[in-house]
Amino acid sequence: MTRDHRSDIRNQSATQVPYSIRMRRVPHPFAAPSRKGGRLLTLTVLAFLLLVTGCRQDMQNQPKLIPQRGSAMFADERGARPQVVNTVARGQLREDSYFYTGVVQGANGYREELNVMPFPVTMTVLKRGQERFNILCSTCHSRVGNGLGEIVQRGYKPAANFHDQVRLAQPVSHYFYVMTHGYGAMPDYSAQLTPIDRWCVAAYIRALQLSQAATPADVPAGVNVEDLKAFAPKDHPEFARPWPLPTTAVQAYPSVANQGTPGMAPAYPADPAIKIPASNPAPAAAK
Repeated sequence: MTRDHRSDIRNQSATQVPYSIRMRRVPHPFAAPSRKGGRLLTLTVLAFLLLVTGCRQDMQNQPKLIPQRGSAMFADERGARPQVVNTVARGQLREDSYFYTGVVQGANGYREELNVMPFPVTMTVLKRGQERFNILCSTCHSRVGNGLGEIVQRGYKPAANFHDQVRLAQPVSHYFYVMTHGYGAMPDYSAQLTPIDRWCVAAYIRALQLSQAATPADVPAGVNVEDLKAFAPKDHPEFARPWPLPTTAVQAYPSVANQGTPGMAPAYPADPAIKIPASNPAPAAAK
């Protein structure tokens, strides 16, 4: 290729490449800024410094107490202050202790249960108690209260029979106390039942007991009295058939004679005496 041909090619390439591309200069990254850029940078830095020096920390350091943190405001350097003596949180006064506990202090110093409801028993109360009983209690005690619920028939410890002589002799607040604290193998239901619902269930248990132990004297005058055996097989077969203990039921814990049944339940003087025959002779005392 001759010199003239190379010159023609360079001239042709120069005419095809845009002028802006050919004349653009890329600044060096470490090159000194121009006078105009330097002024702009200086003004930006000064504005930032003025902004920082003018800021206050009120939003960051607020005059407040943060839970579980120390504080220089008090001599003990504790941010969490102790509660004022004899103060009660809103909604937790519980002035009527019998309504919330079901017991009173007896003459002997022990807690004592009473056969008294803290409010009048109406049909609304009984219907509420029946609803709660069928939902939470019938699985063990059955809907008729004989202690042979569906769980017991599948191997759980036999529940209390509300129609035996022991339960008939217990005061109505005993059922409230048991629902609050549990008894033997029965857990407490204080989380599932509010205090008023526990009283409603206790009132309904009394109604169940009356349904099996009522006499003609309990019926108001002028009301026709019909024998349960006459219509129970048809309308209420659960009341007509016998109540034997199912063969699948087991004793989860051995009964303790001086603590009553269910076994391992706490005892206190107000409990009725329950005699349980010993299946094996007591071991002889060690000499």
